[in-house]
Amino acid sequence: MKKRSEFLATAKGGRSPRRGFVLQAAESGREPHVGYTVTKKTGNAVERNRIKRRLRAAIRAASENARAGTDYVLIGRRGALSQEFTSLVNDLADCLAKPRLTPDPSHRHRRGPRPRPNKAKSPTVPKNQG
Repeated sequence: MKKRSEFLATAKGGRSPRRGFVLQAAESGREPHVGYTVTKKTGNAVERNRIKRRLRAAIRAASENARAGTDYVLIGRRGALSQEFTSLVNDLADCLAKPRLTPDPSHRHRRGPRPRPNKAKSPTVPKNQG
């Protein structure tokens, strides 16, 4: 996957969080495509690239479990660097075999700015007119 629109379409599907990654999955009606992303808060460029390389290698090892007609986005976490590779592949294989394709209704998404608490305003006193 390369286009932002493909990533956004997949983000509307379900999520499966694990120690080393979060897998997003959505039905697409074509052969499986995989996208990789790692946010800047995860670490510097070297760490982010190492996480992506490990996730790509794990996908190659677990690709037989991917479902046809499903797109996947892997969001890398720092735990992917310290987790054993076989454990990472097993987590990924489980998620690929049984992906959540619909969002969890109990998970609330916050849209827009956070509402500010109402501060009690002191009553305004009108100025003396006269």
